[in-house]
Amino acid sequence: MTEFLLVLKHYIVELIPVLAVGFLLSGLIHEFVPSDLVERYLGKRGIMPIFYATIIGTILPICCLGSLPVAISFYKKGSRLGPVLAFLVATPATSISALLVTYSLLGVKFAAFIFFAVILMGMCIGIIGNAIKFKPRDFKDDPCPHCKEPGVHHHKKSFWGHLRSALKYAFWDMPREIGLQMLIGILLAVFITTVAPVGIWIKHNLSGAAGYGFGLIFGLVMYICSTATVPLVDALIKQGMNMGAGMVLLLAGPITSYGTMLVLKKEFGVKILLIYLGFISISSLILGYIFSII
Repeated sequence: MTEFLLVLKHYIVELIPVLAVGFLLSGLIHEFVPSDLVERYLGKRGIMPIFYATIIGTILPICCLGSLPVAISFYKKGSRLGPVLAFLVATPATSISALLVTYSLLGVKFAAFIFFAVILMGMCIGIIGNAIKFKPRDFKDDPCPHCKEPGVHHHKKSFWGHLRSALKYAFWDMPREIGLQMLIGILLAVFITTVAPVGIWIKHNLSGAAGYGFGLIFGLVMYICSTATVPLVDALIKQGMNMGAGMVLLLAGPITSYGTMLVLKKEFGVKILLIYLGFISISSLILGYIFSII
């Protein structure tokens, strides 16, 4: 029990300053980056809307579940399928807070690889999405006043009003949204680190190719946000899990959730859902293996 508490204290002390900075930056982006600017560039043809959607997704401080209504609103406002899928991949896969936590616990190599891997995944799924023969739903008759009058709910604020909103989002809304997941992720990491039989099992079973399968299946079945996944992967790697398998879990875990699957099936159909899951699985395994050999 003493060792458990000591390891828990280590994780908390190491993560609190990093999370504070990440949450603050997330709040500033959330408040000061206008949504109209985000929505303006996603309805055009070509590769640039996919690139915009991917970059926006890596920056926006929202999780997998939070990205769903944003992505569907893009779709309803005229975005093509490619940018929507790119956004759904890039947004939950990483964030400023996740990158800072990754850098703190796993190092710059992990953080840099995740950032560029997510951009690559977003671009690829976007290109695939635009190449698929897909008939968009007609939303003309949908009761969506927010879509028809995007500026109706915008209220003018002073700079200090924006700043107060940014701080509220950073240190109230964000902790409420992912705080429980962060706590669960840290407790799982501490459990893996301190319970000897678990560490022995990981060392004997997840150090080789089997680790990739575990990382992928665990990532697909269990949803943990990108920031909360990092301490879990850190503990698994310290106990002997293959680094490439850890990368698979970091990439696949945050992107997939039951909410995402249900919404994709409802809005785009089973075909698009299967393509989406197949792409996530294959690309995560390939990128994880590449990471293990570089």
